[in-house]
Amino acid sequence: MSKSVHVAVGVIIAKRDQQPTQYFLTKRLQHSHQGGKWEFPGGKVEQGESVAQALARELKEEVAIEVLAGTALTTINHTYCEANGTEKKVCLEVFLVEHFHGEPCAQEGQKQGWFSLAELQKLDFPDANQSIIEKLLTLKP
Repeated sequence: MSKSVHVAVGVIIAKRDQQPTQYFLTKRLQHSHQGGKWEFPGGKVEQGESVAQALARELKEEVAIEVLAGTALTTINHTYCEANGTEKKVCLEVFLVEHFHGEPCAQEGQKQGWFSLAELQKLDFPDANQSIIEKLLTLKP
């Protein structure tokens, strides 16, 4: 029996005058699960912690921003089938983060970048993240 990992995910957005909306991503470290793939920052919800608290804590730790507000975007339940035959289940609670203090900067040595929605569609993401991109495509600019 596999256990589901509950994760708070932040889709960090920058809207700049006369430019397409940009989304901040980090690249998973090679040795981690789904290593080498791009992702929206976030992390595990700890016991006794709300999803909003986890989102704020994780984005402060991972990308050094203070979340001022987040808007729920979607919830994704996904099962990864590992090469050794085990399953890893994740529940991603995804939030749009447009209001924050600071400039996002990866704190764990990973690559980072701002990308347009068109660029997101060309990057390599963990399978569970594809639903986030599909959801973003349905939003009005």
